[in-house]
Amino acid sequence: MSDSDDAIDFVQFGDTGLQTSELQFGTWRFGKETEEGNVEIGEQRAHELLDAYDEAGGRYIDTADIYGGGKSEEWIGDWLSERDRERYTIASKIFWQIRDGDPNSRGTNRKNVRDRIDALLDRLGTDYVDVLYIHRWDDQTPTKELMKTLNGLVEDGKVHYLGASTLRPNAWKVAKANEIAANEGWEPFTVLQPRYNLVDREIEGDYLEFARSEGLAVCPWSPLGQGFLTGKYDREDGLTGESRASESSRWADNYLTDENFDVHDELDAVADEVDASPAQVALAWLCHRDGVTAPIVGARTVDQLEENLAAASIDLSDEQVERLTVSKGGPYAGL
Repeated sequence: MSDSDDAIDFVQFGDTGLQTSELQFGTWRFGKETEEGNVEIGEQRAHELLDAYDEAGGRYIDTADIYGGGKSEEWIGDWLSERDRERYTIASKIFWQIRDGDPNSRGTNRKNVRDRIDALLDRLGTDYVDVLYIHRWDDQTPTKELMKTLNGLVEDGKVHYLGASTLRPNAWKVAKANEIAANEGWEPFTVLQPRYNLVDREIEGDYLEFARSEGLAVCPWSPLGQGFLTGKYDREDGLTGESRASESSRWADNYLTDENFDVHDELDAVADEVDASPAQVALAWLCHRDGVTAPIVGARTVDQLEENLAAASIDLSDEQVERLTVSKGGPYAGL
């Protein structure tokens, strides 16, 4: 457990033997440029956010080698250089193309993975990452080649554990990879990172059942439905008015629906009952969800981050969890 004054406790990280922060910190906005050319989170604010997470007892930092074109890892590395590296669990990801005109700089082929692990370790200023995710599944690379390459990184001491991000609903691909690893005596995937929240429920059923049966950690991204679950949208404007007009048509079609606003109505009701914000209750629901290890939270400001981290102290009743769970409906709503 964390120190008694900390807001964030530790939870078991699947069957790895590690403990992880019950709320992990995602850094995908670090160095990210908007379409207007502005940077969403610059280096100074990135360090302020890392400080706030650290002060709350958080010790798990999630990044990727493409976030901010590598700036996210660089800024995390600079921040870590003044701290005890061993106190933190650092996760990064590899997949997306990084050099124009070079198709081999994309995916999980051996050449690309080996090149990029060294580059990301250099940016982070560390000899190893605790978790290396494949950011997407690469159907062009044979699964046996992938697992042999990743196992080599573990044997070299550059990686401790292997994860797979955003494979919904293809749990069978991880199962196949882990079967190959078991047959060859290689390191398997032990961590999964899918999208999961109150309105994005596609991993319910086989995916979560597989993770539970295999003892895999599940660390969801987008726990607030890309902002929908924060309470910033109302039904009238969201369905037909200014809120819909101000968002991309794809996002609006996915999130600003009657069905999702029905979920939000129940979320608002529970939030009133426990005197918390909708965002906090949405995060607390995930923390109470069987099969979920730790959601990944992000924020643009320290105030937003502190609000999100306060979700760790919210205790929902079984009845409240059930109401939120079934609010979306569907064949797996009661699982």
